[in-house]
Amino acid sequence: MAIRFKTKLSIINDWTILKLPKSASTKLPSRGVAMIEGTINGQSFQTALEPDGLGSHWFRIDSDMRKVIGSGDTVTLAINPAKEWVEPDVPADFKKALAQNSQANSLWNGITPINRWDWTRWLRSTKNPETRKKRIETAMSMLKAGKGRRCCFNRSECTVPDVSNRGILLESTE
Repeated sequence: MAIRFKTKLSIINDWTILKLPKSASTKLPSRGVAMIEGTINGQSFQTALEPDGLGSHWFRIDSDMRKVIGSGDTVTLAINPAKEWVEPDVPADFKKALAQNSQANSLWNGITPINRWDWTRWLRSTKNPETRKKRIETAMSMLKAGKGRRCCFNRSECTVPDVSNRGILLESTE
């Protein structure tokens, strides 16, 4: 049974986002990252929902999606948890590190897409270049040691520094 709702688009910094109503979010299988598929204004889509750190979820509306769904602030959605997870976009610096170590790369390719999402979300959750470098080193060390899961990672926090602070989605500027 599809989760159906209408909601307004929001602006945070220069990002257009869609925040799910909490009533819709509670019907999903996880307070953490969740993969969904469905329709937005009648157009099919699939995306990963980022947690907002407060028990709900959100996702970015990029310029391509904005063109597809049309103008207006209110959108209509019908969504379901996706049966299959799409692969995360692996950051270039981490791809390079994986390419340089066949043992870590082999384990990376053998773990589930959900685990790869956890790793990439953790790597991207900082804007500090030194912290990012240390995280890549830590990730490589763990993968080389056969640890395919990112331990001690709060999956229900918002990990996008451009729109969050301390794991909580910022308030809309509109």
